Amino acid sequence: MPKTLLYRLFGVGKMPAEWRSTIESEGIVLFDEGIGGSITYRDFSAPGRRSSWRKVAFSGSIALTKTRLLALQYANPAINVPLDDSRLKQMQFSVEGEDKLVVVFNANLFHNDWSGTIEYRFRTKQAREFLKSLGNRSDAA
Repeated sequence: MPKTLLYRLFGVGKMPAEWRSTIESEGIVLFDEGIGGSITYRDFSAPGRRSSWRKVAFSGSIALTKTRLLALQYANPAINVPLDDSRLKQMQFSVEGEDKLVVVFNANLFHNDWSGTIEYRFRTKQAREFLKSLGNRSDAA
């Protein structure tokens, strides 16, 4: 899977050094950076924001360590869930095509004053490996 143009030109979507050292200390299982991604909001509501449907593309990175799932939208955490967190079991993981990891969850899973559905898509050649590892880990508790 080719890296995004923003990554190739400017390094946008690269895992920042502080996050990189954190995930290395936790033991990296799977990792990809400079990948294309998108976030889709469906019937979404949050203080000051409403949207029946909205999709935003980004360049980012994703990592699965021995202790957490971390996905960054640009350099900002989009998903940061410890593997022993009960919320991980409420997230739905799937693969679209051969190279797209999909993560779907209810918006109020992380913010009590949000509602609707949030869908993240990460374009990585390791999509099936992420799905297999997350399925094994989220079902194992």
